[in-house]
Amino acid sequence: MTRSVRDVGGAVLAISQFTLFGDVRRGLRPSFDRAAPPGPAEEIYEAYVSELQDMGVEVSTGVFRAMMEVKSTNQGPVTILIDSEKKF
Repeated sequence: MTRSVRDVGGAVLAISQFTLFGDVRRGLRPSFDRAAPPGPAEEIYEAYVSELQDMGVEVSTGVFRAMMEVKSTNQGPVTILIDSEKKF
């Protein structure tokens, strides 16, 4: 966790998934009210992919707004939620 994807010669699989933005703080049914609309969301996604590629990172992508089946093998059971708007 102390080295970047470039440091380890890794690659990134960038898959758009708006459901990760689901907010369930008000009950069991997730709200996606704060998710970006498809047009701007795709622009943000493409900009993210371009930034990674510009840094020399190998990037594989999915198809934006498509139903996909993604299989991956992770090295370690680590998931970290980064919320830049959450206050401590």
